[in-house]
Amino acid sequence: MSERIYKPGNSISNNAWVSSLEQYSEEYRRSVENPDGFWSEKAKILDWVTPWKTVRNFDFVKGEIAWFEGGKLNVSYNCLDRHVKNGHGSQTALIWEGNQPTEDRHITYQELLDEVQRFANALKALGVNKGDRVCLYMQMIPQLPVAMLACARIGAVHSVVFGAFSPDSLRDRINDSDCKILVTQDTGVRGTKTNIPMKANADQAVSGAPSIEKVIVVRRTGETISMQDGRDLWYQDVVEAADPTCEPEPMDAEDPLFILYTSGSTGKPKGVLHTTGGYLVYAAYSHKIIFDYHEDDVYWCTADIGWITGHSYIVYGPLANRAVSVMFEGVPNFPDFGRFWDVVDKHKINIFYTAPTALRALMKEGNQWVEGHDLSSLKLLGTVGEPIKERTGMALVL
Repeated sequence: MSERIYKPGNSISNNAWVSSLEQYSEEYRRSVENPDGFWSEKAKILDWVTPWKTVRNFDFVKGEIAWFEGGKLNVSYNCLDRHVKNGHGSQTALIWEGNQPTEDRHITYQELLDEVQRFANALKALGVNKGDRVCLYMQMIPQLPVAMLACARIGAVHSVVFGAFSPDSLRDRINDSDCKILVTQDTGVRGTKTNIPMKANADQAVSGAPSIEKVIVVRRTGETISMQDGRDLWYQDVVEAADPTCEPEPMDAEDPLFILYTSGSTGKPKGVLHTTGGYLVYAAYSHKIIFDYHEDDVYWCTADIGWITGHSYIVYGPLANRAVSVMFEGVPNFPDFGRFWDVVDKHKINIFYTAPTALRALMKEGNQWVEGHDLSSLKLLGTVGEPIKERTGMALVL
């Protein structure tokens, strides 16, 4: 049996936000004994338009809880504007790694803010108001977080539907939340799959979704698709025609931010409504502490934004913390089983957050796919959902 033990260097341990079990225990004790004081302190990670009056208001018998009542803030402002105003507009916000290893794009905080403002104004021009629902059905392309942040900017509630879901699944989620606008793409690519029929799937779904007034289409592959006159619009056209400045809408802390549906694997999908203040405080705080994020770290969560992990730990948490966040369109075995390590080497990833399932699948292929890559930039590996199981004859000890 081969065993390798990797211990963090002293510089990492000494500079960690939580550097010892004793410090963790003290934080936990404070959170239990004085939760109002604890979360009031942590909420200062964000900029608030109006301070809150009450940290928590709850009735566990009725299953009700509210956070930071009386407070006002805007999620888009906290993820973008405040960083630009503080002189960090030229910093990379998102590194988009495309399906092909030759495709990548660095998007700065200023560039992201500019496009978010334009798309927010485009939505307003199409009649989207505060509280309206907007469905987002895309693969892992940059326009997905742009659309999320644009909705948050104007107080619209976004409902992201995983890009691999069927037309029926998309239709049911649109109808359940009565969405007004659908944003999708022409076709998608993922691994060896090309021309995934995103717009065609959307057309089928919308045929049974009477609440949809407009369909906005991102041109990702350039494939020929059907566009319905009077209903369908190209994303680039509406963005270019929109005003460049859109002031963020002050939102009550308990105003809805997004709806995200469960997979439906155990019955009818359930739409979970996430509100603004408590969600962003926890996403930002947990991202910073759990992943020990420090300025200039390059952070990569391999999840899909179609799930809550992607919402919280690719978009909202990292951007609220002014992180450099990587989003990946592809899959770990394309063009070969070394793709993850190619990306780590290419972008000098410091924090790598992935699923145990992916790691186990890669372990089966052997170490040859890891060897030959420079992984010296890595300082932290995060996993979620279940333990990383040991492979027979091998133990991984971090």
